Amino acid sequence: MSVETAPIAPPEVKKEGLFSKKNRKVLRDPLDDNNPITVQVLGICSALAVTVQVKPALIMSLGVIFVCAFSNLIIAVIRDSIPNRVRIIVQLIVVATLVTLVDQVLKAFMFDVSKKLSVFVGLIITNCIIMGRLEAFAMAQRPWPSFLDGIGNGVGYGIILVVVAIFRELLGAGTLMGYKIVPQWAYDMGYVNNGLMVLPPAALFVIGIYIWWQRGYNRKLINVS
Repeated sequence: MSVETAPIAPPEVKKEGLFSKKNRKVLRDPLDDNNPITVQVLGICSALAVTVQVKPALIMSLGVIFVCAFSNLIIAVIRDSIPNRVRIIVQLIVVATLVTLVDQVLKAFMFDVSKKLSVFVGLIITNCIIMGRLEAFAMAQRPWPSFLDGIGNGVGYGIILVVVAIFRELLGAGTLMGYKIVPQWAYDMGYVNNGLMVLPPAALFVIGIYIWWQRGYNRKLINVS
């Protein structure tokens, strides 16, 4: 006598939403817990060079966000067709194309900022944050999480640049975004702009203070070397 057995239903595959808990973590972590500058200690060169004023720092940040997000997305989409031997070359070509777009837009619409940023826009091509995310994340993950990872790391980088630039411009020139903040009467009473803040070492001082403050409130970073 044969015994009929009920067919076994295939296991349900749980679909993740666009902003599932996992994806939110990918987007949020670089803002604080895994910040590319203050935790991973990457992208320090541009932090020294373009943070004398807030406007160039903000434009540089937007450029890095754009390049990091879309290079992550493109590499994640084509990663299965990239031969392992030439993956770095392909990554560089993708990043260089996006950087060229950013550079041309700046020259067309914000030429004064383009001159201030000078070669540092072109150096986004070899920015260790972008190349690191392509290798560590986009080459192994799906397009949407890779896109979020690129945005998160770009914003995390940009937050530090803008914070450093605010302190350097305010204390070094008495202005923010080119607008005078320190009143004239303060200068008449003897206030003097801090000349050290317009020099590259000042960025290291501000970043160091930020790292100290960050580790003071974020207990997860106490044992981070």
